[in-house]
Amino acid sequence: MRWRLLLALASAIAGLAGEASSQPRPATAEACRLQTAGSGKVSGILDGRSFALDDGRLVRLSGIEVPTLGRPGEHDAHAAAAIAAREALAAILQGEDIELRRSAASVDRYGRMLAHAYFQRNGSEKSAAHALVAAGMARVSADDGNRACAIELLREEANARAAQLGLWNKPYYAILAAENLSGLMDQRGHFTIAEGRVLSVRESGGTIFMNFGARWSQALTVTILKRNERYFAGIGMEPQRLENRWLRVRGWVEERNGPRIEATHPEQIEIAER
Repeated sequence: MRWRLLLALASAIAGLAGEASSQPRPATAEACRLQTAGSGKVSGILDGRSFALDDGRLVRLSGIEVPTLGRPGEHDAHAAAAIAAREALAAILQGEDIELRRSAASVDRYGRMLAHAYFQRNGSEKSAAHALVAAGMARVSADDGNRACAIELLREEANARAAQLGLWNKPYYAILAAENLSGLMDQRGHFTIAEGRVLSVRESGGTIFMNFGARWSQALTVTILKRNERYFAGIGMEPQRLENRWLRVRGWVEERNGPRIEATHPEQIEIAER
């Protein structure tokens, strides 16, 4: 029953979010600009961010992450969240005629086209990704290489998080403390958002290490490959200058002598001073 109520709320909020995202935006350098990549009719929903078109093409929404059905035996809360996300996307897109847009041609390892999906409802254009994020049914991945689009989605996410909408009022979506070793280790193989103060920044073997603990193996470490440093420096986020700053970081948690997230795009890191 709780999940039915959550889905009903998410569907209502998604409609409102779509109305907001359909409003004209100022033509500024920060506007999200995408190229049309085709169109089609949604014939089936695969999960909370993926769907099939009636011509057989598979599409994964760019710029967002949703709970996914994991390995057998994983905590039931993960499965319930994944089902809720899938049903939220179905309420938004099932049977809709959509236009696909993207920054660059790309497919994932499963052969799904990576794109944003736009559709018409009540005479206005809406974005599926914006609707999901604004309803609290998806988080921003910030790794698709389009900074302007990521910033727009991050604003939507911040509003949903502050209002505790959708899955944001569930433990599954809780932002973890960067020094919460056991919590981070439980998230191995999952997309996670963590917050904390960077205690040190070091460089070794072509990799920059931002350590959130006095002992790097006992807290989160964020890594940036040296060859990617220019992307961060280009927007005034030089890694060395982030020491002693309070950051919010998003990405996939790996275990490498402690929990680690690799940041490939600067949008994965937010200054979140307290």
